[in-house]
Parts: sequence; structure tokens; C-alpha cells
Amino acid sequence: MTFVDFAEKFTLGFIEINFTPDIDLLIAGLQQNPQCEEIQFVVLDFPEKNLRFLRDELVQQLAKITKETNKKLVLLIRNLEKSIGVFGDYPPVLQDLNFVRDSYRKTVPHPLLFILPDYAISRLAKFAPDFWAWKSGLFRFKTTEVTRDTAIANTLNTDINIERLPTLEQQERIDLLHSLLMEYHPTGEIPRPEHLRNCCNILNELGKAYLSQHKPIKAREYLEKAGKIAKQFPDYSLQIEVINQLGKSYQQQRQFESTNNYHQQALDIAKKQKNRRAVANSLFDLGNVSLDMRQFHQARDYYQQALEILIEFGDRYSSASTYGQLGLFAQAQENYAEARANLQTALEIYVEYQDEYMATVTRENLEGLPE
Repeated sequence: MTFVDFAEKFTLGFIEINFTPDIDLLIAGLQQNPQCEEIQFVVLDFPEKNLRFLRDELVQQLAKITKETNKKLVLLIRNLEKSIGVFGDYPPVLQDLNFVRDSYRKTVPHPLLFILPDYAISRLAKFAPDFWAWKSGLFRFKTTEVTRDTAIANTLNTDINIERLPTLEQQERIDLLHSLLMEYHPTGEIPRPEHLRNCCNILNELGKAYLSQHKPIKAREYLEKAGKIAKQFPDYSLQIEVINQLGKSYQQQRQFESTNNYHQQALDIAKKQKNRRAVANSLFDLGNVSLDMRQFHQARDYYQQALEILIEFGDRYSSASTYGQLGLFAQAQENYAEARANLQTALEIYVEYQDEYMATVTRENLEGLPE
């Protein structure tokens, strides 16, 4: 409030908030505060991922704003993190900020408050140091407990597979995961010991999310970090899952030797820990790789071993995916009767457990079989 009150003409401030709901709370609080009766807050959104010339966009937006009489105009700029990005060198929008910073005094003669998450502010300070040096204030806001709990419920504690979500909802979950990661691992800081497990889970989920979008290299950036943290607990179940996800990242690039190495490593740990369910998961993943490599007999052997363990545990639902893969294996072998029998078994299980998504996928596979 003091910053807004004293800021005149071109003045630069930064607000660090990691979650969108908290941004909405802050903006509403400023607009409704009695002390701001003589302030005209204007919120400007810049969600364009490929934005480069921010100053030009601001000038265009200013021309459209109707200035209220006897009120100071303060611009609240949000969503710029989309163009700043999470990784990579010298985002174009920040490069331009440095080049044209002197012209801001004349062309944007108003207080500017950039509302950005932790990582975006760190990247702005790194890649646009001249512009950053002009800041008159940096304000960090602690995430509300309700916002954090909601984010956890919608990411780490949800049973909905990200692959089944529409593209927009997938991106919303990814954004939430990035925000949660900043809560437990702020940029430039070492996560506290009590936050390591949360960090590892978030990194693993980000890896899986990017794999669902077929971005294996990006997925590995998070999965490799998760793998290093998982060794510090140790949580062998999580470690095995991360290793298998790393294998899948190489599988998407058809680097099958690396894929097999990771899945075999996960299988060895699972056997050593006598974690039969993890053994079944790793065998299933090895079967998928063998099927991709057209090593059909090896694939069938892995699937059968996985299925035996799942039946042993009475895990009927998990066995459906194995029956489905056995069906695809038989189809590749042109054994259509066996393929139909396995796919039908998978379909019955999915219908029994009311998994409409996988039931639809399996029906389509059945319909694609020759008569």
C-alpha cells in the first residue's frame, strides 16, 4: 500500500505469488481497499507464450484505457511468466526488456507492478538485470493454506490420470505442479529435509505429465531430479516408479537399450526389496518395450509373469491392462482369436470397475480386429 501510495510516474515493482487464486485475492484486496480510492488499478494480461515486445504491447493497451479523473493509474501486469518460461536461455521477452528499458520512462509513465511466480522473477533478474535494477519494491506473499491444500488435492492426491484430461486441464495441472514445486523448493534454495518427499512426488508427477504430452526430454529434466532426491529417503517404491518413468522417456525416443536398462534396474530393486507389485509393474513395462522391439516371445513372457503376480494378489483391475497388452501381442502375431479373448477379458474388467475411458479404448481395439 505504501509503495502504491508513493509511486509516481514510471516506477517498477514486483509481486511474487505462486498460485493464481492468490493473485485474484490480492487484486481484489487492492481494488476494494478504502486507502486506494484515488488509485485506478488496471490489470493487463499477457498470456501469449511467444510474446517478445512487451513495451509495444503496453503502449497499445494504454491507448485503450479510459483514464479516470483525479486518479493515479497503476498497472498490474500478470501472466508474463508464460513468455518467460521455466527453462532455456535468454527468453526473447526479457532480452527486449533490457534493450528498450530507457524508453519506458517516456512511453509508460505509470507505476508498474509485475505479478509473477518465484521462478519467473528469478529468470527476469538473471536475464534482464538492467531492467531488474530499476525495481523500487519486491513483495513476496505467502501462499494461503487453502490454496496449497486445493493444489495438492488436484495433483498429488487425485486418482484421475493426466492422460485422460483434455489439453486445457492437463496444462492447468502442470501449472499447479510447478506452483507447488516452488512452495517446497524455492529457486536458488535447498529444499528443507521435511519437504524432500513432497519435492520428489511433484517432480515425478511433472515428469509423468510431460510424458503424457510426449515431451520426453522435458520429462527427464524433472525425473532425474526426482531420482536424486528419492535416493535420500530412501523410499524404494517411489524410487522404482521414477526409474520406470525414466525408462519410458527413452522409450518415447525409441532408445530401447536405455529403456531396458532403466526398467531392469527398477526390476532388480523391486526384487531385492521383495516388492511383488513393483516387480509386476516393471515386468509389464519390460513387456511393452519388447513389444515395441517386436521381440514377441520375450514380450509375452514378461506379460505372463506380471499377470501371475497380479492374480496372486487378487488385483483384478490392474490385470486388465496386462490382458489388453496380451491382446495387442496376439494381434501382432495375427492370432486374432487369442487377441479377441484377451481384449474381451480386459473390457469386462474395465466395465466392472466403471472405467469408461479404458473401456472405450479397448472396444476400439476389439473393433479393429479382423473378423
